[in-house]
Amino acid sequence: MAPLAPIFRTAYWVVFFGISLYALALIALVNPWLQRQVLYAHKIRSPSWWFDINKPEQFGFAKNQVTPFNFTTPDHETIYAWHVMPLGLYAKHESEILQQPSGCAEDITNTKAFKLLRDDPEARLIINFHGNAGTVAQGWRTDSYRALSDGSTSSIHILAIDYRGFGLSTGFPTEEGIISDGIAAVDWAMKIAKVPSDRIVILGQSLGTAVTAGVVNHFAERGTEFAGVVLVAGFTDLPSLVTDYSIAGWIPVLSPLKPYPRLQKFFTSYIVDRWPSATRLSNFVRVSKRVRLFIIHSKDDYEIPWYHSEGLFAAAANATTDGGIDSALLEETKTMSTIDMGDGAFISTWKAAGSNKIIREEIVAYGHHSRVLTYAPISLAALKAFDLDDGEAVPL
Repeated sequence: MAPLAPIFRTAYWVVFFGISLYALALIALVNPWLQRQVLYAHKIRSPSWWFDINKPEQFGFAKNQVTPFNFTTPDHETIYAWHVMPLGLYAKHESEILQQPSGCAEDITNTKAFKLLRDDPEARLIINFHGNAGTVAQGWRTDSYRALSDGSTSSIHILAIDYRGFGLSTGFPTEEGIISDGIAAVDWAMKIAKVPSDRIVILGQSLGTAVTAGVVNHFAERGTEFAGVVLVAGFTDLPSLVTDYSIAGWIPVLSPLKPYPRLQKFFTSYIVDRWPSATRLSNFVRVSKRVRLFIIHSKDDYEIPWYHSEGLFAAAANATTDGGIDSALLEETKTMSTIDMGDGAFISTWKAAGSNKIIREEIVAYGHHSRVLTYAPISLAALKAFDLDDGEAVPL
């Protein structure tokens, strides 16, 4: 047994070092500035280290199909954005579009792409709010724009933005600031591009679902309603998320403290940007006269557990009825309207009697956390929101 002693000593010190490092990291994250650096990961800009995001053709787009440009927020931050033309529309005007300057537009209103968006009464716009880290060109994001705009219809444009502090946008990210960026993007679409709200779908993924909830709640309070709202891989609120969230799927945040709920609660009390999406979504549904809400999550999402979308669905469904709904009755009613899609996937549709509020939850079997953005259910949700489906296969 004696030869094993050094192994046990080594294991002891490895465990001790790991616990100490974890404790020090938690203590450090109490600092708001450092906490936001970790939460938003906005300084991680891959693949823009190797590619120029002002040259979208490097990401597989046709020449000048994407117009990079900037707009300014009310608090004077400069927000970087992409306007992605639908490929079918691009094909019809390719020769003229190719003659225009490439790169970040000094004045996007002078571009052919912008005029095609502004002047077409059939044009539709998806405003895309991405997750944390990177830029508008990060990971699967560029593929998702193509999936959304390159389908059978040639009328769906994409507006994707980098929040303050992300990519080439100025400033430093905070909850209030990022929501302001989202509001400014919608204002740009409605006031500058002249796209009415009933031809706009707001789509968010991961952190972007929280941004979306904040933005649509803001506009609902002012009586503005959109064609639809799509939430992909969302979460109910940040304190609830970090109790079982793992960064990149393998670095735990507060889950090791589950046996110590008081300690877990102590650290969550220091979260500065809390992103109460379920609450904001409830208010959005409650005050709106018309709702087309799509909640989509992958069963194999290793970053944000899919049951967070269950919580968002329950919060939204509760808000369709004065006084809310008993949880048992909600579950029973939901079960009756659920379609089993196999492999653990399902579609549930909720519509309160006498209302024009429809909530659809779709849990897909595959797609993980980000790749799911490129999958058909996301594009289908947008088509349904724009009333571009036949309305017969699976009722809203």
